[in-house]
Amino acid sequence: MSTQHPYRTEDQPTSAQLFLGFLTLGLISFGGALPHARRVLVEERRWLSGDDFIELLGLCQFLPGGNIINLSVAIGMRFRGLRGALAAILGLIAGPSVIVVLLGIVYEKTQNNLYVKHLFAGLAAAAAGLLVAMAIKIVVPLLPRWQSLPTGLLSRRGMHRKKRGLPTIPPSASDTQNSARTGVAALIAFVGFAAIAFFRVPLLITMVILVPISIAATMLLESRGKRP
Repeated sequence: MSTQHPYRTEDQPTSAQLFLGFLTLGLISFGGALPHARRVLVEERRWLSGDDFIELLGLCQFLPGGNIINLSVAIGMRFRGLRGALAAILGLIAGPSVIVVLLGIVYEKTQNNLYVKHLFAGLAAAAAGLLVAMAIKIVVPLLPRWQSLPTGLLSRRGMHRKKRGLPTIPPSASDTQNSARTGVAALIAFVGFAAIAFFRVPLLITMVILVPISIAATMLLESRGKRP
């Protein structure tokens, strides 16, 4: 029994489309390409679903190098192999490279100008806002998963039945497993955030520690779920 690719061949972007798509992404990505990547790849061109984007981004963050560079290579390889990876990465860096060289020449002559300093301060604030907006777009689709938690405290249905004095419906084994998996994922995400944001632990060290823990926890939950 053969497994079909999730994307039909006629729907996959060609190497030329990958080049032009990432060229556009590079040219419009003031403040960094990553905040714009989800909108372009998921919402506009529909090359990836929201879940696919999150999974690829998670993988690219673990690998060395820039996230958006890794993402362009991963998407190019996914659709068109090595040729697609080369087309995507060349398209991503071609436009910004030319612009940076030209702006560098201009900035060398105007770097002491007060208005130029204010301009760059405003650009830094806008870039921070774009990153926050992208983070919100990634988190929002994940929120409905919390509604599947079966406990009476977290389930809206359980809370309503409890207020009305009705007996609560006991959770099934699959609901309990999904609840445990979601709780573990949230805990690991919080630990990773706290380690990097508050304790200044390097990203590589954080990932090296948390990834094996995450894999082991997932395997443990899966093994318990398969028990009769």
